[in-house]
Amino acid sequence: MVRIVLTGFRGTGKTRVGELLAHMLGVPFFDTDALIEKRSGMTIYEIFQKHGEEYFRKKECAVIASLDVSESVVSTGGGAIMDPSNVAAIRRGSTVFLLTADDRTIEQRIARTERPSLTRLPLREEIHELQAIRRPFYIASADFCISTTRKDANETAMVIRHILAEGNLTSKGAAGFLSFVRKTSIEPEEADALESAIGSPDRDPLTRIYAVAGNPCNHSLSPPLFNRLFSQYRLNCHYTRLCWPDFGEIIGEAKKTGIRGISVTIPFKSEALAFIDEADDPVRAIGAANTLVMCEGTTFGFNTDWTGIMDPLSHLKGSRAAVIGAGGAAAAAVYALQSLDMDVTILTRTQAKAKELSERFSVLVKPLSGFSEVNPDVVINATPVGMGSDMRSIVDISLLKPGMTIYDLVYTPADTPLLVAARKAGCLTIPGTEMFVRQACAQFRCFTGIEVLPAVVRGYVI
Repeated sequence: MVRIVLTGFRGTGKTRVGELLAHMLGVPFFDTDALIEKRSGMTIYEIFQKHGEEYFRKKECAVIASLDVSESVVSTGGGAIMDPSNVAAIRRGSTVFLLTADDRTIEQRIARTERPSLTRLPLREEIHELQAIRRPFYIASADFCISTTRKDANETAMVIRHILAEGNLTSKGAAGFLSFVRKTSIEPEEADALESAIGSPDRDPLTRIYAVAGNPCNHSLSPPLFNRLFSQYRLNCHYTRLCWPDFGEIIGEAKKTGIRGISVTIPFKSEALAFIDEADDPVRAIGAANTLVMCEGTTFGFNTDWTGIMDPLSHLKGSRAAVIGAGGAAAAAVYALQSLDMDVTILTRTQAKAKELSERFSVLVKPLSGFSEVNPDVVINATPVGMGSDMRSIVDISLLKPGMTIYDLVYTPADTPLLVAARKAGCLTIPGTEMFVRQACAQFRCFTGIEVLPAVVRGYVI
C-alpha cells in the first residue's frame, strides 16, 4: 500500500474519514492541521488571530514537507493545495482522494466549529466563493474524486477502501478500452505499454490514465513528455494516444475507462466544447479547449494554448501585433495578445472565415496582402503552413524587417521556413516548440496540480 492523502474543503469529512480509513487499513493517521497545532502550541484559531494566515501557511508548508512517504493516511488542510510545492510533496508516492460536498452540506457541518473566517463574507457566501476559487486546484491535485454530500464518514471510507483494492477500471473495461485503442493508428509499442499499465494480470489498479486525442496525433510529443514527468514526480499515471476520427467515440471510451485527463489537439479543440460540463474563462472566450479533466462524472475544460503564446511575449506588452490565421490557434493567439494589451490585427487568406473571430474579439481583419499596412512588431503564424511537406513561408520574406518578433506556432519541424527566413532578415524568432513547452507546463498543472519549470520540459522535448 502507498500513502493515502485526503484533500478537500473543510466540512467534507477529511479528518473523520481519515481516522476510520487508517483504522481499517491498520496504518498511522496524520492530520496536518493537528500537527500544526501540536508544533505551534496553539489552536488554528489562535494562530490566525495572533499571527495571520501567511504565518499559518508557512507552518503548513513545513509540516507537509516533513511528512514521511510511507504507509499512512494523511488529511490535509483545505487551502494546502493552493501552493504548488505542497501539491508536489503531497502527491509524491501517494494516492490522493478529493472529498467534495455542496455548499449547503458544508455550511451545516461547520457552522458550529471554531475555525477562523478567511473572508468578511457570511458563511454560506464564503464557502461558495472559496470553493469556486479552489475547485481547479482541488481537481488537479487528486487521483480520485468522491462526493460526501450524501455519504457519512464510514460510507466514504468504505468507498475509498474499495478503490484501493479494485481501482475504478474492471478487467472487462480494460479489455474493451485496449481493443478500442488497438484499432486506432497508435504504434504497437505504445499500445503494448498501455496494456502493461492496465491490462496485465499484475497491473496496479490505482494507475491513472491520461491521453492525447486527435486525428492524427502520432506526431504529438505529449506521451513521452508526460510519462517522463509522471516518473520524475513519482506519480502512478500512464499517458497514451487516442488517434481516431470520432471525438464523441473517444470521449465515450474515456468515460467508460475512467480516464483522468485528455490533451485535445487538431481537429477537436472546438468540438470538445460540446462535451464539457464546466469551462474556464479562456475556454469560453477562445471557443476551444485543449485540456479536459474528469472528476466524479464531471468534465472540466481548460485552454492552456493561450498561456503558451502569451508567456514568451510578456516583455512586449502594448506592441502592435498581427495574427495570421482564423482557426482555433488564431483565437488563442488573439486572446493571449489582448491579455498583453496589444493592438491586434488578423491577417488571413480567406476573410470570410475570420468574420466570427473578428466580431468575438473586436479586432480588424485584413487580407494577408495587407501585411505591410499593419507594420507589426509581433507576428504569429497560427496556420499549419510550414508543417510537414508544406515547406513554404506564410509571409513574403521581403516583408520581414529587423527587430520584428516572429512566433511560428508550428512545432514540427522546429525550424520552419518562416523562422529560417525571419532570422536571415534580422528578426527575433520564437519556435513553436516554445509554445508547446509553455502550454505543456500549464497542462501538467491542470492534470496534477504540480508546477513544473519550462526548463525541465524544454530539456525533455528539444
